[in-house]
Amino acid sequence: MNPTGKKFISLFLVSSLMILSVNLYAKERRGAELIITKKDGQQIEGELIAVKPNSLLLLNTEGKDVAVGIADIRVIRIVKKSKVLLGVGTGLLGGTGLGAVIGACLWMVGLPVMAIFGEAGVESHMDDFPDFLWKGVLIGTGIGMLLGAFIGGSAGIDKTIQIEGMTDSEIQETLDKLRKKARVRDYR
Repeated sequence: MNPTGKKFISLFLVSSLMILSVNLYAKERRGAELIITKKDGQQIEGELIAVKPNSLLLLNTEGKDVAVGIADIRVIRIVKKSKVLLGVGTGLLGGTGLGAVIGACLWMVGLPVMAIFGEAGVESHMDDFPDFLWKGVLIGTGIGMLLGAFIGGSAGIDKTIQIEGMTDSEIQETLDKLRKKARVRDYR
């Protein structure tokens, strides 16, 4: 086999191993973090492992499995991780790009306006491009970061489910939704 063929095969094998190993990591999914308040006031905190027909199986903070009966639950709170930093980062990038485009557009609009009104200084306006660009970038970045922080913060708000007082059909519907957030989804 020629050297080029050997390089191609080794490159194929290395890339295949990297791509296939990603699937192995994907199987190690985690369940949602829950804080369950029982009817007696006791709180249980942990990762949702499975939703059984009449109970929830959690892995508590000490690493022990805890089964909580549905009939004993008053409130379930699904704890979501804050996404403020992700929102700020996304807003920073998007706002910077959009601000640069807006600054450039404002600068370009200024040229025909000056020419229409016969204003002197069109040549000096040509030198103002960097100023327009940076002002647009700064304004766009600021607005993008604020919007991103707001949207990211809103996405990270905990969800509270009031189990006490629900009908049996509402409880089953809620359990079906929770099952999608469990580490083991298809446990029956």
